[in-house]
Amino acid sequence: MNDSSIPNVIFWLLIVNGIVYALQVATPFGRMLGSMFALWPLGSGFMPWQLVTYGFLHGGLMHIAFNMFMLWMFGRELELVFGARRFLTYYLVCVVGAGIVQLVVAMMQGGGYSTVGASGGVFGLLLLFGMTFPNRMIMLLFPPIPMKAKYMVVLFGILELYLGLSGRSPGIANFAHLGGMLFGFLLIQRWKNAARR
Repeated sequence: MNDSSIPNVIFWLLIVNGIVYALQVATPFGRMLGSMFALWPLGSGFMPWQLVTYGFLHGGLMHIAFNMFMLWMFGRELELVFGARRFLTYYLVCVVGAGIVQLVVAMMQGGGYSTVGASGGVFGLLLLFGMTFPNRMIMLLFPPIPMKAKYMVVLFGILELYLGLSGRSPGIANFAHLGGMLFGFLLIQRWKNAARR
């Protein structure tokens, strides 16, 4: 483990995301990164590696700041509980799963826009946190009220579903967030079934 209180995987995810964002905004390669490594719809520039790489690109300072804060806040304890390898596996499965769902949604909507951000992985971590520590009290930022983790996960899931179906959050991949939670849930169930054998 590094010298800080941040577990190794979280530490390196924060570093890599920060470096990639700096390359996006402060170098001439920013546009090329988006064209090659953002998640593009099928038939509009999609390449298989984008299912992973899009999760390390972000659309702005607030976007990366929020995602990295959530990654740090909920990921630290989860990495310590599950171990570095299993934690990283879970996180990347959620990122890829969110990307797959986003590809399906984009195909159904006929959209040609790209998707970036770690939110699918972060929402998967929210689910894992709520299932691992269901009665842990969490202080929400908006609104600033305490809530048990299991209820927070349900609230976020319902909110994302509502925003996705209503179209009230244009430019935000709400179904990708739900996809991260879905694939995270499926992986958790697979681990549980394997442990019973």
